[in-house]
Amino acid sequence: MEQPAHSQFAREACESVAAAGTGTEPELSIVIPCLNEAETLATCIVAAQRFLRAYDVQGEIIVADNGSTDGSQAIARELGAQVIDVAERGYGAALRAGIAAAQTPFVAMADGDDSYDFMGLMPFLVRLREGYDLVMGNRFMGGIARGAMPPLHKYLGNPALSMAGRVFYRAPVGDFHCGLRAFRREAILGLGLSSTGMEFASEMVVKAQLSGLSMTEVPTTLKPDGRSRAPHLRSFRDGWRHLKFLLIFAPRWLYLYPGLALAAAGLIGFLILLPGFVSLGSVRLGVNSLLFCGLSLLLGVQLVSFGLLAKLFGTRERYWMESRDIRAIRRWLTIDKTCIAGGGLFVAGIAGSTLAVWQWGAAGYGDMVAERLLRLSIPSALACAIGIQIAFTGFLAELMNHPARLRSTGATA
Repeated sequence: MEQPAHSQFAREACESVAAAGTGTEPELSIVIPCLNEAETLATCIVAAQRFLRAYDVQGEIIVADNGSTDGSQAIARELGAQVIDVAERGYGAALRAGIAAAQTPFVAMADGDDSYDFMGLMPFLVRLREGYDLVMGNRFMGGIARGAMPPLHKYLGNPALSMAGRVFYRAPVGDFHCGLRAFRREAILGLGLSSTGMEFASEMVVKAQLSGLSMTEVPTTLKPDGRSRAPHLRSFRDGWRHLKFLLIFAPRWLYLYPGLALAAAGLIGFLILLPGFVSLGSVRLGVNSLLFCGLSLLLGVQLVSFGLLAKLFGTRERYWMESRDIRAIRRWLTIDKTCIAGGGLFVAGIAGSTLAVWQWGAAGYGDMVAERLLRLSIPSALACAIGIQIAFTGFLAELMNHPARLRSTGATA
């Protein structure tokens, strides 16, 4: 009978422990975020302690409590775990405090609802000893027990968000939101993680990938949690928070690609419709369609400019490394070049508008053929709008290229 992937991996990891050896210095901190987990917390702490003893791992157990009112803190202290009281509410806030309090080079985190197998932490530790910075659990590889994950999360939410993360960031992770993961403490602290809610799970993976940290994943399992109450997770609210975070740090997918598509479609339609009407079967496209093509082109240019500025801002704030693309943006998005390009378009737009007014004046400022006037007015107004957009984008890009000032200077605008 073929063994499950996670069982085979765990056996291989256990066989390598002797070769890796253990020292007398604490090596691993197990951080458990907690908010009213009295029903299951003791089970999790005992399982974590059993893991440390079984594999002779020197470590500590930290319960990052987020204001429990059911006696969870007393349970943790009675079992010998270190309790960190975290005033700032949220899953991410609790984990950040727990990681900061850890006194070991490696940290593992797992939920306190008894849904994860603490005895399965050895494969994570082995990968950390091999030099990886972040080791993610993958529940889809290891196995999800019946009733452990709602069908909406299992078949749509988690796969879709994880696929988005892989596409946006090329991260080698198949389960972005697994609550069981381990990492090198200093590497994760260096990312400056700031999320307070459930999106903390995505932030860790995204910033680790953008910063060039080494990542891998191992199979893990998920079973139904042992609580009688509903989980803290809210499907649509927290799903949107994860997706929102993924998009914020992916300017190519949020701005550049949609902007280029809109601009290209608008420009093609604009050039086709500018000379006159176009018939598509029984549909006749005229100046109204020309107006919407111009709007598409304008929105596309704006989105592309947002994307370029977002890339510069992300580099300035060290969200990602400076690349050849960033250096090219800096070379071309200068005030001089954007003012020349934008100014040229603006002047052309003013010239076209002046011509439209002159034609109107030549007709005695009375009624004119609307179609003829709009075929001149629409491209003129569009050229003015795009010209201004390009010129001011250059000024904002130049501001982002200046070295950051010390926050303590107290400078105000």
